[in-house]
Amino acid sequence: MSQMRSLRWLSVGALSVAVVCRADVPVAAWLALTFLLRGSRTLPGGRALGWLWVALYAALAGGNRGIIPIGDPVYFLVVAVLATLAALPFAVDRLAAERRSGIASTLVFPTAWVAMEFLRSRGLPSATFGVLAYTQYGNLPLMQVAAFTGIWGISFLIAWLAAVVNQAWEQRFAGPAAARPLLAWAGALGVVLAGGSARLAWAPEDARPVRAAVVTFPVDMFAPGEVTRILEGRLSLDEVRRLAPKLDRLHDWFLEKSEQEARGGARLVAWPETGLIVFAEDEPAFLARARRLAAEEGITLAMGMGTVHLGADHPTENKVVLLDPAGRIVFAYLKSRPVAGWEASVIRAGDGRLPFADTALGRMTAAICFDGDFPDLVRQIGQAGADLWILPANDWQAIKRIHYEMAAFRAIENGTPLLRAASRGVSGAFDPWGRERAAADHFSGADTMVAQVPVGGVPTLYAAVGDLFAWLCVAGAAGAMGEALLGRYRLRGEIKAIASSA
Repeated sequence: MSQMRSLRWLSVGALSVAVVCRADVPVAAWLALTFLLRGSRTLPGGRALGWLWVALYAALAGGNRGIIPIGDPVYFLVVAVLATLAALPFAVDRLAAERRSGIASTLVFPTAWVAMEFLRSRGLPSATFGVLAYTQYGNLPLMQVAAFTGIWGISFLIAWLAAVVNQAWEQRFAGPAAARPLLAWAGALGVVLAGGSARLAWAPEDARPVRAAVVTFPVDMFAPGEVTRILEGRLSLDEVRRLAPKLDRLHDWFLEKSEQEARGGARLVAWPETGLIVFAEDEPAFLARARRLAAEEGITLAMGMGTVHLGADHPTENKVVLLDPAGRIVFAYLKSRPVAGWEASVIRAGDGRLPFADTALGRMTAAICFDGDFPDLVRQIGQAGADLWILPANDWQAIKRIHYEMAAFRAIENGTPLLRAASRGVSGAFDPWGRERAAADHFSGADTMVAQVPVGGVPTLYAAVGDLFAWLCVAGAAGAMGEALLGRYRLRGEIKAIASSA
């Protein structure tokens, strides 16, 4: 096969990667790995990995523009790291797959791909952002795999298709060597989809619904950059005096909107991440007002707050404060996983232990925005058997879709309904099977959202065993590499022995 044809396959794969980054086209993920693997397998040696890296770099650099929130030139260095990591499973495939035959040879690439995604999520600040499984949002039967293997099982199926198609391609799609791996993959996918469909069909319908409302951040109340300066805690006395009336209006906004929703029938009201901004010295007075509102209206109030300690090294407490219908503070939780960079420099991070409280609505808990991108952190919710969790968030235009959709997978993994309250993003509610109950886009002008949220969790295997499937993939990839390297070492020794005896 000519090099030009191989490069065309790489180009198609790279274009599909760029589409995956920027658009809601689930099939693009399946095409991306299939064509990238085809292109890399049909090029010789080191040239294959070199061209593959170039294709991945171009796709990720274009696709992630605006999504990765850092400027040049650091952006291009980060993309280089991501491209290098994405190329590793292809290198493992080239090293180890050729030493196996049949279906076993097709398992090398998906095992290596999941191992790469999983270890990257543990080692890089981006957490699970970019994991291929998230591209399959909306395919509810397939999404149910997350209740058993986490998101890693979905990524495995996507990468496995690439391997079996390429093996069949090499056999010109003829004969048993081509058919058996394809049939094995199709059988596995059929079982997954049938099982997922059954799980959805048998999902109980007797969950107790609670009318919940989200109140989001008001549009145009603050000038560009003002909120950032407040949260950085570096304000002059004149700036404090100038901004204090705006903060007073912000406080009135959230309390008045919450009162309206309560009188409209909401029993639970949630605010977005750092939606309510208050100087530390003013917090007691504000909390007294909020507690009075919760008690008078008989609501549970989950307040996303940013409490600012002016002049401190890490001035902002990014937290959720939960009030019960008696106006009591049930818990106050600090965000545990700040986004690397600006946010990590200004907020006081929590200890990683999610809060739990038995309330009139059931066992409740909360995490905040980026916390939700860490399956191992959120797994505490499933382990504790929570009935409902609140996820205040604050996104930006480029990530609003994917970040919202990622939250649905956490609900499925832990079997726990979710209420997501977002500013500059999408608010929504999901049941334990990831079915959307309501959604509202802040960028469309929506300042409130109402949903009937089912309360009550269901047990999942993922909550019990965690990332066992991913760790098995890590072990499998390491074993395949070790076996291949050992085989090459022995072959080299045999060649040397033959040469020396000749």
